[in-house]
Amino acid sequence: MVMDVREELGRALFRRVAGPDGPVSRARIHQTPGPRWFGPDRPIRTVHGDASMFIGGISALLLQSLHPLAMAAVAAHSGYRGDPWGRLQRTSTFLAVTTYGTAEDAQRAVDRVRGVHEGIRGTTDEGRAYHAADPHLLGWVHAAETDCFLRAHQRYGARPAQAADYDAYVADTARVAEALGVVDPPRDRRALTERLAAYRPELRVTPESRAAARFLLLRPPLPLAARPFYAGLAASAVALLPPWARSMLWLPRLPVVEDIAVHPTGQVLTRTIRWAMAAPRSRTD
Repeated sequence: MVMDVREELGRALFRRVAGPDGPVSRARIHQTPGPRWFGPDRPIRTVHGDASMFIGGISALLLQSLHPLAMAAVAAHSGYRGDPWGRLQRTSTFLAVTTYGTAEDAQRAVDRVRGVHEGIRGTTDEGRAYHAADPHLLGWVHAAETDCFLRAHQRYGARPAQAADYDAYVADTARVAEALGVVDPPRDRRALTERLAAYRPELRVTPESRAAARFLLLRPPLPLAARPFYAGLAASAVALLPPWARSMLWLPRLPVVEDIAVHPTGQVLTRTIRWAMAAPRSRTD
């Protein structure tokens, strides 16, 4: 009975994250022979393969929304509200291919994303032009994502790494960022912190960023039964944000509540996801 519950939960989570083609994609990514961008001992494989990514991903979306040009591009072109699961599945597949797939497949995935970015242009309500292929905007998205994934793993990872391993993780992500068009991405945690600080004067809350936060935190496209589970992940994601980002998004910090409730809940949820996703699967899964 317990194994049945475990397998069903694992399948449900995998379908949400990977989509209907998930089993085929997983087999291709992991079983196709050939050189990879990252060997089996690289930290990027450890971080991106951990359940803490569920929390880090939500946190990254909240943080990324604070750049008005990046958020304008997302709001106008990504369709995240109309097809949130499709966007999640495309993002997770890209991360999986570039982290674990062959070098050839990783480059093809990067080329596809660059092609999409090239066509995303527009103007904000204030008349500011944006282009998704702008290396500066790509640099913000990369830095915010890397920082949140790293913070999530540090707090909720199955085996939190040493400082040197986290520096190596930042260096690994720089390999993908450069391929996507980021100029001189940070290659250790110190440089990552400095890069985020350099973007701070450009950041502010916009109607689009507030709408994204409401969607992510209050109106997730989930059945009622799954919302308490998601609420725990979302609360953990908010707790990961830098204090200045939380302040900008009007997400107050409640230290006592976070220490006695949010952090333990995040630990339980990531352990549960890890347990479920490690369940044996059938060949058709």
